[in-house]
Amino acid sequence: MAPVKRLVVDILKPHDPPLAEFTGHVADVGSVDGATASLIELDKEVQNVKLTAGGDDVDVDEVEAEIEALGGTVHSVDQVSCGERVVEDRPIPQDR
Repeated sequence: MAPVKRLVVDILKPHDPPLAEFTGHVADVGSVDGATASLIELDKEVQNVKLTAGGDDVDVDEVEAEIEALGGTVHSVDQVSCGERVVEDRPIPQDR
């Protein structure tokens, strides 16, 4: 199978650990070169977060396991880029 270069997941996580710490732990996963997280929604108990992890061969199971170890739940896998390079989405007329 082609290596995963980018993984974008929708996560529900508790307030603790804070978002920066949470993202740092995901970035520390061995197969991940870097991670970015964006807060989508905040409520009294949890945060809804979009997390992007990138690397030469991201281990999806390892990333999901780390998220769960930190108290988070993966709601959905929203984007996966595989192959020798990341191909960026480009809008087409049907997207309008």
